[in-house]
Amino acid sequence: MFRWVERAALPAGVLATLATLAVVFYYPVATVLSEAVLDAGRPTAGPLREVLTDPFYTGVAHHLFVDPLGVPAGLLDWIARGFPDVRLGLFGFTAYQAALSTVASVVLGLPGAYVLSRYDFRGRRTLRALTIVPFVLPSIMVAVGFVAMFGRTGLLNDVLTGLGLGRVELLYTLEAIIVAHAFYNAPLVTRLVTTAWESVDRRQVESARAMGASPLSAFRDVVLPAILPSLLTAALLTFVFTFMSFPIVLALGDLRLATVEVWVFARVQALDLSEAATLATLETVLSLALTYLYLRYEARQRSTSGAGQSLPRKSLTVGWQTLRSPTRLAIFAYGVVAVVVFVGPLLSLLVESVTAPDGSFTTAYYEFLLAQQASTAVGTTRPLPAIVNSIVYGVGTLALAVPMGVVVAILATRGGRGSRLAEAILTAPLAVSGIVVGLGLLQTMVFGTVLFGYRLTAAGPIAIVAAHAAAAYPFVTRNVAPALGGLESRYRDAARSLGATRLRALLEIELPLIGAAVLAGAAFAFAISVGEFDSTVLLAEGVDSYTMPVALERYVNNRSLGPNLGPATAMGTVLLLVTGLSFVAIDRLGGRWEP
Repeated sequence: MFRWVERAALPAGVLATLATLAVVFYYPVATVLSEAVLDAGRPTAGPLREVLTDPFYTGVAHHLFVDPLGVPAGLLDWIARGFPDVRLGLFGFTAYQAALSTVASVVLGLPGAYVLSRYDFRGRRTLRALTIVPFVLPSIMVAVGFVAMFGRTGLLNDVLTGLGLGRVELLYTLEAIIVAHAFYNAPLVTRLVTTAWESVDRRQVESARAMGASPLSAFRDVVLPAILPSLLTAALLTFVFTFMSFPIVLALGDLRLATVEVWVFARVQALDLSEAATLATLETVLSLALTYLYLRYEARQRSTSGAGQSLPRKSLTVGWQTLRSPTRLAIFAYGVVAVVVFVGPLLSLLVESVTAPDGSFTTAYYEFLLAQQASTAVGTTRPLPAIVNSIVYGVGTLALAVPMGVVVAILATRGGRGSRLAEAILTAPLAVSGIVVGLGLLQTMVFGTVLFGYRLTAAGPIAIVAAHAAAAYPFVTRNVAPALGGLESRYRDAARSLGATRLRALLEIELPLIGAAVLAGAAFAFAISVGEFDSTVLLAEGVDSYTMPVALERYVNNRSLGPNLGPATAMGTVLLLVTGLSFVAIDRLGGRWEP
């Protein structure tokens, strides 16, 4: 009887995971998307047609849907008039800023990959490990850090004023958004390309050089083809992430530089749910298509990667000889730029939180947070409930996301035929924005779903945990699946030959061997939950379930505080501290699993 239960446990876990995903992701998202193609239960193309034919949304591309036969003549006329500027529309601008952000991320991240893969220096491993940091930082906190650095009274302008130079205006510009996007995505480029660059077989490069190829030709013919798949993968992922960017654009651009995601949020706030659903549908279709391309590239990269001797690294030291070497001087200059982009916003956040308008040291902003905590006024955003809520939601997210992520990893690595399709379907949350998930959960869980004549509802905190789990479990899978797939089968085969069931072999042999990967996924899940803003800002509206990122956004937009950013930076510092401590605590806990 007990062995039968063990045999049924793993299939039951798969079914439970699929059922959970159906409740917290697929059904809510389908509910949102259905509003764009259904009218009173009947299929309709009306909402989609209205958006696609509106120049506000599609710009000059609306001619493709209004008068497709007239497009060639219009194109010839545009060329004859000397390529004048055209109206991009909301979708066109979103794609445009995502393309520029992708280019900036590649330009900023590729030199880092070159340095980490081709040079050896003190602190190299630590620096490589730090490339993971931006992925666990709350985006709204980083946005406030950029405001604190590049704002009119920010750290950069304070330094320029102190040097007798003029102030610069970078906030609420496209350039500020692009730099902020590069903060997040350049490390992704660096991490993926570094791994590929380190796997280049030195024997192939040496063979090319022995046959008379110049260093440039050897790079073009051997190294570049080897790192190109990883570079394309990183660029594609960056485009997807920046296309769906929300907090960065909301804080640094507002509606003046709105993307599709920001406009969906604005439509939800205006209670225009039909238009929001239509925009979300088009955005989701585009992002799912791009994510499918990403998975194809990643699968091709894994299938063509091979083992070999890595290229030797050169020693890199900083000294007076740096000024005599153009390459080393360029690396030093790149390091300065990287410090400004990656360290500057976080340092500005900390400095601004303890700096008074006259430049003196102050603790007034933290005292303001304490005063908010003691306030009994209705509608006051208190810091302590935000901290407690964030931690509680993080624990709840762990309870859901880790088992779900492990089960999906098992399906992806042990599913046999059809596992690629299953992985693509189960990785869909990566391609669906948090705004769409939050809107779907708001409609299906908070507002309720009628089932068998009864309206089933769930409290806001439950919906928030569900949204966080949907966003976090793919990152658990991305950590666990490679480790599980790379585990030698002899361990599992030995356990099975001794009579262990599949479940027992998994729990007692395989998972302990990849415990570090599981805990790394758990650290990601917790950090993502603590910093999640997109869905939470919808689900925490009007209820006492706000989190630290939502509280931070409320302090930023609190007009009663005037233009002073101090309270927001103080709350951002608290958020940075809690996020960092939580991630380090889980990472330290995983130290006992390290070989």
